[in-house]
Amino acid sequence: MTDTRKPKKFTGWHMTAILVAFFAVVMTVNFTMARFAMSTFGGKVVENSYVASQHYNEWLKRADAQDRLGWDARITLDAGRHVLLAIRKNDVPLDGVRAAATIHHPVGRVAPAALRFEPAAGGGLRSVEPLAIGRWRLDLIVRHGTAEARYREDLQ
Repeated sequence: MTDTRKPKKFTGWHMTAILVAFFAVVMTVNFTMARFAMSTFGGKVVENSYVASQHYNEWLKRADAQDRLGWDARITLDAGRHVLLAIRKNDVPLDGVRAAATIHHPVGRVAPAALRFEPAAGGGLRSVEPLAIGRWRLDLIVRHGTAEARYREDLQ
């Protein structure tokens, strides 16, 4: 006995089903990835890029002046997650340094917060408040007399 089945024909309906299924998968993946991207990063670095571009040369001059100060900033976290700040010039700690800092969550999930500092051992400064666990961006302004330097550090 022989089995003589006829092969099924490939019709236009089959092709339509394949195309619809293919594009449904592509669109589902695209919308899912776009949703993830929008929920994790707002994409805003500055409020207004045109206004920021008008200050670019001023920022370059400020950076050159800061480089001429010759300060070396060492920013670390201690075991209790307090920010430790040591400002040195020619490997000698600077006395009388004042610091103001703001911490930001890198993707903006938590509102920025100010950090206060107190004197620490070795001539440095230590934050009064510990940082919560996670990634943080620290924007720091250090003043010594009339000199000022700005630093940005990512902490984990």
